[in-house]
Amino acid sequence: MRVRPTAVLAQLPFACVLAAAVWIRVVAVRGYPAPHWTGDSPSYLEAALDLKPGETRPSGYPILLWLLKPFHSFTVMVSVQHAIGVLGGVLVYLLVWRAARAAWPIGPGGDAGRWGWRDFVPGLLAAPLTLPVLLDSYQIALEHMLMSDSLFTFLLLAAVTVALWRRRTTWWLGALAGMFAAFAAVTRSAGLPLVAVILVGMLLRRAGWRPLVAVAIAFVLPIGGYMYWFKQTYGQFTMSKASSVWLYGRTAAFADCNKIKPSPELRIMCPRQSNPAIAPAFAVLWTDDSPYHQIPGWITGDEANRLSSEFTKEAIEKQPGDYARVVVRDTWRSFDWKREPYPTPWTWLEYVFPQGESWDDEQALVAVKYDPSGGETKVVQPWSGRMLSYQHHMSMPGTFLGLILLGGLVFALPHIGRRGTRRRLLGPVRHWGTGALMPWGTSLALLVIPAATADFDYRYVLPAVPFACVALGLALIPAPRRVRDDPVDETGPEQDDDEPVAGERLSA
Repeated sequence: MRVRPTAVLAQLPFACVLAAAVWIRVVAVRGYPAPHWTGDSPSYLEAALDLKPGETRPSGYPILLWLLKPFHSFTVMVSVQHAIGVLGGVLVYLLVWRAARAAWPIGPGGDAGRWGWRDFVPGLLAAPLTLPVLLDSYQIALEHMLMSDSLFTFLLLAAVTVALWRRRTTWWLGALAGMFAAFAAVTRSAGLPLVAVILVGMLLRRAGWRPLVAVAIAFVLPIGGYMYWFKQTYGQFTMSKASSVWLYGRTAAFADCNKIKPSPELRIMCPRQSNPAIAPAFAVLWTDDSPYHQIPGWITGDEANRLSSEFTKEAIEKQPGDYARVVVRDTWRSFDWKREPYPTPWTWLEYVFPQGESWDDEQALVAVKYDPSGGETKVVQPWSGRMLSYQHHMSMPGTFLGLILLGGLVFALPHIGRRGTRRRLLGPVRHWGTGALMPWGTSLALLVIPAATADFDYRYVLPAVPFACVALGLALIPAPRRVRDDPVDETGPEQDDDEPVAGERLSA
């Protein structure tokens, strides 16, 4: 098969973006050979060292750390996480490029149109949508952290990619999508409800019952296996010992015991906060104001989980409007132009590349078990200086994420389908529902779920970005067109949306 020169040149824009993405990650690893640590990092590393499920969080990420343990190198670990981030950008490009190629397919005999526009347009449309994923310094800093977020994002993006890979999803693609969604859920519990978005998207795409059943089975089996592993370790068939603790922290932002009037047993859970600079959810979990200091077993004890569950239920039932207000407020924080010191004056600074080094004894003791050279944060010049300069100029404000999400919703409106000369007013709805809905719904859910179940945190925003970019691309692109083997009159009526489309042959 003869390769068209324009088809090769059409990949040049993304090749440039990809080269820049790889280079800046090389700079990051050379400037900071060890990962960035947060308060949760030691617990992830300990779970990897012992290869056991974590008590408070799912342990999909520690399994990755365990697989990399034979290298005894934190530099290898952060390099792998950066590679995962780059692969996520590649998935964004492939999804948008394939949809555009199906919308503007190559004609008979390899005809790509005047100046090869059918070759160039898909790449020119898809490449810019990878910039917020591949070149944003916040994304690169997230990949550099000893945290689960970059792996979680990739696994969930892989699930959506597989579900959208073909216009008519096969059962084995459905099984693969369910498996990736399950792996994402055992990496971060926020992934559990997101399989519903995938199922709804596939249902609207008329996937058929076999792929839908395959998704459900492939999702349930790994989750069940993880829960059985947890039961073998802790005696409880669940994913965490602290399933109600995080939601209790969410209620701390609005719970008023004068309105709730809890029983004497539950009054210990009434939120107290002595430092207004610290978010209520953080204060009731991790500071001296936490009621768990007075409960046996701390947040992982059965009593703590029971009291948290009962208090949370009463707080939401008695103050539903206040709960909804807090969820909307913290979801909206995702779109702020500038980052603010939230949830604490120091936490938000952990999500950027630092100017200096910081280290404590707890981190040192667990790090040396994984990497004998230690995992102390190292700042190596001149590479770190270059990374800091890049970070200063290449950080995407949350407002841009809001605009991308908005675009993924409204840019589907011009795509009004036709049946002969009769306009179908539901064309935009159908076009959006069978394409952009799945990534758009996933992106929005990734912003709302933490705000509804835990608290706002800037690192919770970044996993939503690649899905918003995919949704924008799919909203901009017309529905797939039929590939005909014989010349047709391009002035004739457009193909009906119900007929076979290019996705059948081009796998859009």
